[in-house]
Amino acid sequence: MKAESEIKVRVAQWSGGEKSDEIVRFCRRPAVDPAAEVVAREILNEIRTRGDEAVLECIEKYDGVRLAPDQLLVPKPEINAARESVDVEFINAAREAHKRITSFARAGLRKDWTLASPRGGMLGEQYAPLERVGVYIPGGLAPLVSTALMTVTLARVAGVPDVVACTPCGPDGKINPYLLFGLELAGASEIYKLGGIQAIGAMAYGTATIKKVEKIVGPGGTFVTAAKRLVYGDVALDMLAGPSEIAVLADDTAFAENVAADMLSQAEHGTGHEKTLLATTSSNLATAVQLELVKQAESIAHRAGVARVLNEGTMIVVVGTLDAGMELCNDFAPEHLELMVREPRNWLKKVKNAGAVFVGEWTPECAGDYVAGPSHVLPTGGTARMFSGLTADDFRKRTSVAAFTRADLKDVLPVIEAFGRVEGLGAHARSARIRFSHS
Repeated sequence: MKAESEIKVRVAQWSGGEKSDEIVRFCRRPAVDPAAEVVAREILNEIRTRGDEAVLECIEKYDGVRLAPDQLLVPKPEINAARESVDVEFINAAREAHKRITSFARAGLRKDWTLASPRGGMLGEQYAPLERVGVYIPGGLAPLVSTALMTVTLARVAGVPDVVACTPCGPDGKINPYLLFGLELAGASEIYKLGGIQAIGAMAYGTATIKKVEKIVGPGGTFVTAAKRLVYGDVALDMLAGPSEIAVLADDTAFAENVAADMLSQAEHGTGHEKTLLATTSSNLATAVQLELVKQAESIAHRAGVARVLNEGTMIVVVGTLDAGMELCNDFAPEHLELMVREPRNWLKKVKNAGAVFVGEWTPECAGDYVAGPSHVLPTGGTARMFSGLTADDFRKRTSVAAFTRADLKDVLPVIEAFGRVEGLGAHARSARIRFSHS
């Protein structure tokens, strides 16, 4: 890792009003890397044209392993062997997390509903699960078992019959046994040794080996995020869920050690593109966190990536008031937002843009990553301004229903005819009027 003197965590001042160019650039970061999109488009075109052949070439090039088409699907004996190798302590932990995630997902499911129309008919909405969805589980530095639970579990709660999971294998052609166990526990019906842009392309377009899905969900790095945006329309998507982000709103009651630890919990994911922001009214806390970030970074395994995040993707802003700090956090629109202030629940209603909020010093973001219940698949890159985190309803289709009586249609016939006249769509009006000519 870089020497301490080479890590420069930026500190800025803002009391409201016009923001400095530095703060604006930090808050208004791009959701998708244009360079990654160029690469993704080229690979996706190859997969659309050449299918399995292009997919296998990408696996060899980027993952360093040569596979045949019939080796992409993880066989049942391999899953069974993985389960047997997982320690009991983790099995119990995963089951507890799975139980909590399931409970939260079930509680949030929308229910079919109806409303009586004015003349005796019925209006409403009904929900039905998608038939086949694809879930992406990132590879990289760690086996993200939690992501398997936070995605596949929700699809199963929604009632999806076919849940396809894609995740890259190692140079030995194997997937981490803990991740395989998590995917089985969550209910994946097919697991493929496939990551990166090639996984998104295979699920979006389909190949001879991998059947096309209807929707792709799950987080990923810069290239996966770019690929997801490019396949929109061929499949549905959840959101743009790229490299991790966290913002912390803190006053002088917060502990610098806690704030720094929480910021580093997201910086350590390893892509080097993660973002962390602290907005605080305390200049003393800002200085203490600046020092604590460097100190704690020394003991993190993925030190090179963390150093890059601290230098390029981290900002501490001393604000004049907590309201100014909240305005800054809303402008940043983070994936995760922590409220480490006096009476934190009083500030919850002022949050406008955040994927998930963690309230008070006893709710570190890591609780949301692993066990709280809501999915940790959340919008990044400022897209929390218009996207929400993953829920079980994201795996279902909503269909509106209208069942008019004769009296209902007669009641609104003048409205239909007026719109048909103004919009020049006479057949619309006729299709309503004609029903009264023979009844």
